[in-house]
Amino acid sequence: MIDPLEILRRRDMRDAFTFTIDPADAKDFDDALSFEKEPSPDPSLQGGEIYRIGVHIADVSFYVRPGTKVDDEAYQRGTSVYLVNRVLPMLPEELCNDKCSLRPNEDKLCMSVIFTMDSEAHVIKHKICRTVIRSNARLNYEEAQEILEGRTPDSLSSPAPELLTALTTLNGLALKLRAERIANGALTIEQEEMRFHLDAHGHPTDIYFETPNEAHHLIEEFMLLANRTVAKAVGSGRPFVYRVHDLPDGEKLDAVATFKKRMTSKTGKDPYQLANIQRAVELLTIRAQAKAVYSTYNIGHFGLAFTHYTHFTSPIRRYPDLMVHRLVEKYILTGKKESMTRQELEDKCEHCSACEQKAIEAERESIRQFQAMWMSDHLGEILPGHICGVTDFGLFIQLDDSRCEGLVHLSRIGEPGEYWQYDAQNFRLVCENAQPSPKHHPASYTLGDPVTVRVLKTDVNRGQTDFEIVK
Repeated sequence: MIDPLEILRRRDMRDAFTFTIDPADAKDFDDALSFEKEPSPDPSLQGGEIYRIGVHIADVSFYVRPGTKVDDEAYQRGTSVYLVNRVLPMLPEELCNDKCSLRPNEDKLCMSVIFTMDSEAHVIKHKICRTVIRSNARLNYEEAQEILEGRTPDSLSSPAPELLTALTTLNGLALKLRAERIANGALTIEQEEMRFHLDAHGHPTDIYFETPNEAHHLIEEFMLLANRTVAKAVGSGRPFVYRVHDLPDGEKLDAVATFKKRMTSKTGKDPYQLANIQRAVELLTIRAQAKAVYSTYNIGHFGLAFTHYTHFTSPIRRYPDLMVHRLVEKYILTGKKESMTRQELEDKCEHCSACEQKAIEAERESIRQFQAMWMSDHLGEILPGHICGVTDFGLFIQLDDSRCEGLVHLSRIGEPGEYWQYDAQNFRLVCENAQPSPKHHPASYTLGDPVTVRVLKTDVNRGQTDFEIVK
């Protein structure tokens, strides 16, 4: 039960139509969107209709105060960790799944950015404030996508008119915001997320992939807009937590361009080979990027093509967002000064960046282990794949169907007596002294090349799968 006095201190937005879109299995809902039409102040305005759109973020800072044991533990963890078969939350479940979660038909406290926008997605004005909201609907991404495509989800008898209007209008605005970002130079490489269906014993029975769709982009664009707006609103000259992304490694990008030119000229117009080359180029481009980190030094965000950017929209699962909420309260809402020095804040940023990297590696290791568990049911099978990594000790192969990855060790490549040289500049292994043999094999293996492999063995604890190349 929320204290009525606390509601009086906030902007009451419970009458605005509000909804959440999250993964189907999500338990903590830390962001919601509200949508209202406003009469245009100027009938001759070219943008047509005017909308009031709220990006509402769970007000975790109201419940988690600095210096408390909960806050200390959240800082040490830095982030929630999402493994294949469990979530290790940053906050106690009573907070992240109950008090802070923006569940439907419940009054919830938020930190919000309210935008007044025209139909061309231009922001006329904005306001950052503390609010109380009441979500009218909870959708998962699949349901939202079905509605956007003009279909009715099985879980809904029929979408409410307010929901249909809000979704379609916000989607149109999100498409314009996205197009503007891309025109300004934002990177748009998107990768599918691997997911597993698990049986009652936690063993993977199926692998499937989540591809970002319009519903994902809708939420993404308004979260990006809120993050960028908050970072700009704070301005410069005050210690703040930015999310920064440095320029990519120029030499690596030059190598990628050379690789693409050489491979394309060799391949011609074969669509299958061109698709393999494009896949390899995207992989190398991602590897050439710098890591995004938290810092008090604003160098901009290269990948998003933003001069100002922060993380404001996920305080339930990221400690930097909680830090940003507290700074916003001081700088914008109350006009107080931050007691921490810039160096103290920078130290906290470095700690959170380190926690994030540990979490990413733990999540990747979890996926590798479940991949190995899945492949243990397919020992001896011969499967198509492509080369996704080249090293001096062998080739990493990604299978075409399951996308599971494994290693063909150098000792299993070619014939006895052959010497294979690692050509790092051209991302390939080259045979220097091919031996006469009835078994034909290529003179080189290059990143992106299609191959057929046999599953030899797996080590679930290490998350490793070993392949061998077959003709």
